[in-house]
Amino acid sequence: MILLVGKSASGKDTIQKELIKLGYNAVVTYTTRPPRPGDVAGETYIFLTKEEFEEKIRNEEIYEYDIH
Repeated sequence: MILLVGKSASGKDTIQKELIKLGYNAVVTYTTRPPRPGDVAGETYIFLTKEEFEEKIRNEEIYEYDIH
């Protein structure tokens, strides 16, 4: 597993695209933010309400999370 972490516009998406070309699979993560133009539900992110997200935490369905 490779985890790409960095600030916005740091090149994570570019690296991810190159890794996919090499045969790696991407994991679609959860977010509670609203979709932005160009986002595709289930492809860019899995969009959840805050309540749905908190329920997944309670049910130990989420490995790691950050709440701002």
